[in-house]
Order: sequence, then C-alpha cells, then structure tokens
Amino acid sequence: MTPEKVREILEQVAGGVLSPENALRHLAWMPVEDVGFARIDHHRALRQGFPEVVYAPGKTAEQLRVVCERLASRGHGLLVTRADEPAREVLRSLFAEAEVNELGRIVYLPAAAAPSPTVRGPVLVIAAGTGDLAVAEEAAVTARALGNPVDRLNDVGVAGLHRILSSTDALDRAAVIIVVAGMEGALPSVVGGLVGRPVIATPTSVGYGTAFAGLTALLAMLNSCAAGVTVVNIDNGFGAACAATRINRTC
Repeated sequence: MTPEKVREILEQVAGGVLSPENALRHLAWMPVEDVGFARIDHHRALRQGFPEVVYAPGKTAEQLRVVCERLASRGHGLLVTRADEPAREVLRSLFAEAEVNELGRIVYLPAAAAPSPTVRGPVLVIAAGTGDLAVAEEAAVTARALGNPVDRLNDVGVAGLHRILSSTDALDRAAVIIVVAGMEGALPSVVGGLVGRPVIATPTSVGYGTAFAGLTALLAMLNSCAAGVTVVNIDNGFGAACAATRINRTC
C-alpha cells in the first residue's frame, strides 16, 4: 500500500465510484498478510515511503518464493538483498523483468507504477577501491529503488588522493554522499572535510590482517575528525542507502 493508492481509494469514495464499505475492505485486506512463517507488512510504504525489503539469507527457496510473490502481487515492486546464486536463480525464474545485480547480490523489481518522491538531489555513492564495489553496488541499487537519482564515483581512495580532489563537480551535485571504504577507512573523513552535505560512512570488510574484517575501518569512521559524518555497520550498503533516502526526501 502506497500513499498514492490510499489517495486513489479516498478519491473514488469522494466521487461516489466506490462505497465506504468496499473502501474499508480494500484497506483492511492490505496491512499485514500472515503466511505462517512470515507476516508480510504491506503498509510499510505508507508509513515509511518504501515497501518491505526482503533479506534473502536464512530463507528456503520456497519461503523466498512465497514472500516475494506476495509482495510483488500488490504492485509494490520488490527489493531482495544478499541474494546468493541459488536465491538469484529462484528470483530470475519468478520475475523475468527483474534487475539482477550479481556483484551487489541484490535483485530489484520496479513497482508497476512507481511513485516519484520529491528529493533534494542525487545520492552520490563513492567506492574507495574496486574491492569495495560489492557494498557500493548494494547501496546504489537500493538508493535507486527507493526513488533517488544516483551518481557514482569508483576507485577514488586515499592511496591516490588526487582522484577524489579532481571530482569536485560530482561532490557539488550531490544532496547526500555515501562513502564506502575498507582498509583504514580514511576516505569518509576526507570527503566530510570537503563538503557540507550529509556524509554516510560505510565501512567494508576489505583489508589485510589488522583490518579485522572491517572493524578497523568502522572505528576509524566513528572517530572521524570531520564533524557530522554518520556511520552505518560493516558492509551495510543497504542501510546506508536507506539513511540517505530519509535525508534526501523533502517530505
């Protein structure tokens, strides 16, 4: 259920096309669907501006099929994160028109009539290195699925500082910036010192020994000397995009 759908139902009632009783049936049918192993929240888009997102790990092929078919049947579209190859095969067989991003392990089926939320501008997703691209892809696809225009900068880490310093046009265009980095996690501090836009730092598990699977980058970002940098969890490109969307929407 989306705000546009509720408005359509209310306008039909006001215009005498739909009776209040039928409108009530429409609304009562849509909030939560109990399928036994899951309670699917069909009203999340109404409350939060985007529908429930499916996290693939831990679900059987049948559970994934049921949840995704039920979400897609309401016209919400579909976003499935952390989908491994077997999960992607299930989704390919169900939704031939879905966008399957193997690197980002994310599957996106656009809504039948996707709303166009009012946003401040593009979300810029920056990847420090090629090793960070999987998390950056997850962030970029999620941000686009949630209604944001998305720009990209890849391989602009601090090992070659001139690369980010020569990208000021992209930095200036952005309304919100997601910076994805592993190793020592320094890039968000650099970007945070260059711009006045909201910066969402996203540590990755990329790095040698004492990178501790992303813990070093996480702690570095939490201790950023660039005031106001926000930090999400390790490898959480999805969460970074959701945060960026909340910031970017004007209402």
